[in-house]
Amino acid sequence: MKLSDIRIALREIPLSPAKTLGQNFLHDQNLARWIVNQAEITPDDYVVEVGPGLGALTRFILEKAAHVLAIEKDARLANFLRAHIDDERLEIIHTDALKFDWRSLFAHRRVKLIGNLPYNISSALLLKCLGHPSPISLWLLMLQKEMAMRLSASPATHDYGALTLRVQLHHCVKYLRTVSATVFFPQPDVDSAVVRILPRDPLELPARDDELLATLIRAGFSQRRKQLQKLLRTHVPDWDKAASNLHINPKARAEELSLLQWIDLTNFIAPVPRPDTRLTKTECFPVVDKKDRILGHARRSEVHGNNLLHRAVHILIFNEAGEVYLQQRSRWKDRHPLKWDSSAAGHVGAAESYDETARRELKEELGVSVPLQKISKLPAAQRTDHEFIWIYRGVVSGDLIPNKSEIETGTFLPSAMVDGWISARPENFAPGFLECWKAYRRKTVPTANRLSRPQKFSPRQTA
Repeated sequence: MKLSDIRIALREIPLSPAKTLGQNFLHDQNLARWIVNQAEITPDDYVVEVGPGLGALTRFILEKAAHVLAIEKDARLANFLRAHIDDERLEIIHTDALKFDWRSLFAHRRVKLIGNLPYNISSALLLKCLGHPSPISLWLLMLQKEMAMRLSASPATHDYGALTLRVQLHHCVKYLRTVSATVFFPQPDVDSAVVRILPRDPLELPARDDELLATLIRAGFSQRRKQLQKLLRTHVPDWDKAASNLHINPKARAEELSLLQWIDLTNFIAPVPRPDTRLTKTECFPVVDKKDRILGHARRSEVHGNNLLHRAVHILIFNEAGEVYLQQRSRWKDRHPLKWDSSAAGHVGAAESYDETARRELKEELGVSVPLQKISKLPAAQRTDHEFIWIYRGVVSGDLIPNKSEIETGTFLPSAMVDGWISARPENFAPGFLECWKAYRRKTVPTANRLSRPQKFSPRQTA
């Protein structure tokens, strides 16, 4: 929109821009078009725009033929957009972006986020929508220049800090350009900048304990001018040995360590246990016939290599809010690494029953013991990796303790969100889990709902 158009629109609403809401409206149309072009939007994209305001970017996004979900906190601006942009591909919701449940976006195959974020909430909103796992494949954001520099900073610079590392752990950030305050009405007190954020390849960085890493970073940056050997004394009693092994300066301060060096330090303190492949290869399973009767026993490699019928369990663990825990399989798994799977799962071992295996796997993988309810049994087939599978359900009230050699990460999700994620991106999941979830939902969802067409999880349900 031109500056004259903005003035007319604000008088029509009427609206006096509020500094507390970060209401600074972009009036440089060339810049608006350039920003949208950086997102490389296609008609297949589902674009979420935070703070659309008067639609300066919205109109150019719609020109790309993408579906747009505009999240606007100010009801007057939301109503203005509804009245002035008539496009069936535009959905406008009046809510605070900080209260929006970003997990609902898993129900769309490819999601991109564009926004001119209000300065006063940019940090909190970034940490919320950049959570891991994230359904978003690209973030293109206009931020306060200082914030943009912090997100994209390199080690040994003034802007490099705890937020830099927290964001860059799972994302790659590129500073695209500085934006003068003069292109906004009213003019903010500082310049802005445009950054592009992309998900990082999960195998690009070593496995590590993310909770310990975050603890070390917080402690290290708690007093920037102090040396790490003083700030991390409780975590690293022999700092000189650690510095020597990791080839870092013994007198280093927090901003001198790269992300990779922070990870190396974390793994020096608490190495992530890797599964013993020798044990897994020699593991013995019962081999069964088509009626699940034991024929004999064979090693894991032989069972998988020859597609022999065998037994397994899948456990679905729910919290008290009714959300199910999904685990992301370890990068070291011989089958379906980094795919999303049931809360816990495993093969029935020699001389074990299904029930005994379920209790053992739950304790080994999630560190808990809770009563388990049998839900359904699946026949062995190619889509279950030739496994007869008993599905179990349990509820936990406390924290889970994921086994880091078995599980990369995990998250709780409402069942409807899992349905939407599976519908939009089935390739994200281990095949056996897809069959188990389908069977579980057949048992738990009313027949009338199952006979109707699957519905995507609506963002209105999470606002």
